[in-house]
Amino acid sequence: MIRDLSLSIADGEFLVLVGPSGCGKSTLLRLMAGLEAPSSGEILVGDQPVSGLRPAKRNVAMVFQSYALYPHLSVRDNLAFGLRRSQQRTSLQQLQDQLHRNTRHLPAALRISSHREQQLEKRIQDVAQSLELDQLLDRRPKELSGGQKQRVALGRAMARKPEVFLMDEPLSNLDAKLRGSTRARIVDLQRQLGTTTIYVTHDQVEAMTMGHRIAVLNQGHLQQLGTPMELYRWPSNLFVAQFIGSPPMNVLPVHVGPGATLMLNDRRLNVEEPTRALLQPLEGQRLSGGIRPEQLHVAPATNRNLPAEVSHSEVLGNEQLLTCRLLDGDHLVQVRADPSLNVSIGGSIHLEADPDGWRLFDEAGDAIALPEPPPADTAEPQLPQLS
Repeated sequence: MIRDLSLSIADGEFLVLVGPSGCGKSTLLRLMAGLEAPSSGEILVGDQPVSGLRPAKRNVAMVFQSYALYPHLSVRDNLAFGLRRSQQRTSLQQLQDQLHRNTRHLPAALRISSHREQQLEKRIQDVAQSLELDQLLDRRPKELSGGQKQRVALGRAMARKPEVFLMDEPLSNLDAKLRGSTRARIVDLQRQLGTTTIYVTHDQVEAMTMGHRIAVLNQGHLQQLGTPMELYRWPSNLFVAQFIGSPPMNVLPVHVGPGATLMLNDRRLNVEEPTRALLQPLEGQRLSGGIRPEQLHVAPATNRNLPAEVSHSEVLGNEQLLTCRLLDGDHLVQVRADPSLNVSIGGSIHLEADPDGWRLFDEAGDAIALPEPPPADTAEPQLPQLS
């Protein structure tokens, strides 16, 4: 169920919808596609209200988690299926088009020509070349790999030249290596086509690397909308802080001590001056202090650094991920460390936090402050450039 959602998506934008299972991501996509009807409110594509239109009249194309290919049709005919269905043709024109398809492999003198089918075939050939499917056009789906099937599903949507692409977890059935290459292909195609794209995923990497902006949903409510780095650096609440990022943000129970100090139990934490200014009116209040794993560092023992015991270590090649138990309060935190750092399970270390790394949340879980709040959502937000 989607509750009180207002969202404007710019022409040509790649928006990623992310959230836990059951949060409303796919429901929102189905509402846009016309597969479900909203109980209130309006959906517009451009300036046109579409809530009362049938799916075929909305000029949107949807790519599903399952490839939804017709097993008895070739790749060529799967790509062309939506285009043929959308054409208004008389019975005589349908017969002419069918004869064109049935005689296209015959000598030129025996072929029956259809201008409509010639245009359609050119469009299919262009799409197939862009997706590297031109050598597979005569194969059936059972003869294709998972990645090839997914490209056919994408191509079928592209062939229609819709105003909006709707993609519902299209990569979830692929293995990790294939997901990476297909992810890059989708982003590249979206840049080339400039088609507004709304992409549903639960995958952190897809969310952070594909979209101009991310919309985080939970229990049908929009939690935050912004660029990937806005959400990562300045989450609007604890849910976003712990959902965006892998591993997630560490969250510790802290309180504001005398003199605008941030305290973890009896230990004073090192914070930057702008954060101290935020703490001035909050003396005595209990807060949640969040800090990312890369903003904690193994360091010498000082009265500001946090004593900890190493519970687990994962060496990932380019980094080492430590799980540590803080001796001040028995809380678990995760730390990104150099892979060459020599630590032992059960060993004692001290952790230093970046003074500018702390993010503070009130008892309701909302961020205390954002330094530069993102601009208000408008019909035409400035799109960040994807690197």
